[in-house]
Amino acid sequence: MKAAVIEAPGKVTVTTVPDPTPGPREVVVDVAACGLCGTDLHILQGEFAPTLPVVPGHEFAGEVVGVGSEVNELKIGDRVAVDPSLYCHECRYCRQGHNNLCDRWAAIGVTVAGGAAEYAVAPVANCVRLPDHVDVQDAALIEPLSCAVRGYDVLGSRLGAHVLIYGTGTMGLMMLELAKRTGAASVDVVDVNPERLATAQKLGCSRSALSPEEFGQPGGWDVVVDATGNAAAIQDGLDRVAKAGTFLQFGVSDYATTATISPYRIYNQEITITGSMAVLHSYERAAELFAGGVLDPQVFISHRLPLTEYPQALAQFAAGQGRKIVVVP
Repeated sequence: MKAAVIEAPGKVTVTTVPDPTPGPREVVVDVAACGLCGTDLHILQGEFAPTLPVVPGHEFAGEVVGVGSEVNELKIGDRVAVDPSLYCHECRYCRQGHNNLCDRWAAIGVTVAGGAAEYAVAPVANCVRLPDHVDVQDAALIEPLSCAVRGYDVLGSRLGAHVLIYGTGTMGLMMLELAKRTGAASVDVVDVNPERLATAQKLGCSRSALSPEEFGQPGGWDVVVDATGNAAAIQDGLDRVAKAGTFLQFGVSDYATTATISPYRIYNQEITITGSMAVLHSYERAAELFAGGVLDPQVFISHRLPLTEYPQALAQFAAGQGRKIVVVP
């Protein structure tokens, strides 16, 4: 089969690899679409994946075309979205319910072969059957949505909060959509890309700007979300949190990224700084929200490219062009 392969840091190709074979409790998925994500860029940089080469792609959905000998929950022809998370279920963090912090954390498309291919293998437990009205290509959006749902689990946002989001790429826009549905009084967004701000305006943000300075809100915001991973945005956002407010680090930064905090201010103003890591008990809920129309795929997916153009798609994503880019095998 054809697959994209990150062979070494900075090197990605589309080549032919062996067709996958399912284990007893696994299925083979004929991939309908696979989304690109910032994590893929980190893998390309040599981060996250312990060994290379690897077939990337942790945001995907498709049709079951093969089942293992002990699979009875799914059958050939079922349409599924795949949670890429692979946990050991044995370490201290898994036993405490913090599976996303698993000591042996792994993921389809990160540490093992993923969905940037014609076919992918997944544990049957990781597959969520899609209702008939959901376009299977659009369902590649469920995985990033599940990360956003996890983000709001961490926030536990109260009704009437004023929210500021840095970044209006796919994840920032998803956080915007969820903020509107969790009772925010206002949702302001900032981005250096005017085209992306226009999409946020289309989705109904309260205000948009190239810099928070344009808002003139000296008291700050109850909730500040960084969806960029950019050091300058993070540093600025930490200073925009209102008293008793919360800063959520949601965007994925490079390992070397740092920011400075004022411990006295955190103490004196009772500011909470927290993070949200990937997916945790949120994939099925995201699938239900998606099926219910929480997102408009035609707004979120800006480019659908053939798998053969995966290297170009990754370069386009790295350049900040478009919103969600998916490859179609």
